[in-house]
Amino acid sequence: MVEVTFDYQGNFRCESTHGPSTSKLLTDAPTDNEGRGEAFSPTDLVATALVTCIITTMAIAGKKHDVLLDGSKGKIQKIMSTTPPRRIAELIAEIEIPLSPSHPMRARLEAAAHACPVHKSLHPEVKIKIAMRWTGEDSFQRSFP
Repeated sequence: MVEVTFDYQGNFRCESTHGPSTSKLLTDAPTDNEGRGEAFSPTDLVATALVTCIITTMAIAGKKHDVLLDGSKGKIQKIMSTTPPRRIAELIAEIEIPLSPSHPMRARLEAAAHACPVHKSLHPEVKIKIAMRWTGEDSFQRSFP
């Protein structure tokens, strides 16, 4: 169990504290929903949680086979519904993996991405698209130009 506490600071802003580490995080309502948009919104955190969970889960799977994903990067786009109720309608993740497209662990790593706990926790009505770019070179291509 992990406990997170929060203090509502008014003007649609909260400061949350992660119990185990005491790290603090601000959230703010977005400008299109009465807020100032000066920090992550709660739904921004859901999007962030998804993309960081994907790469973390992939890295855990890779570590079991001595495959490091250091240098991976990406982005995520969050699209809100245009009709009530207000909710996340779609999340579009793009992840760049600095391994060869023909890497022997590719299928396992991609399966891990789709099995991350955040992905499995989101409502099925939320459309989730995950695009991965494998940017490394094949070792045989480097050896034999």
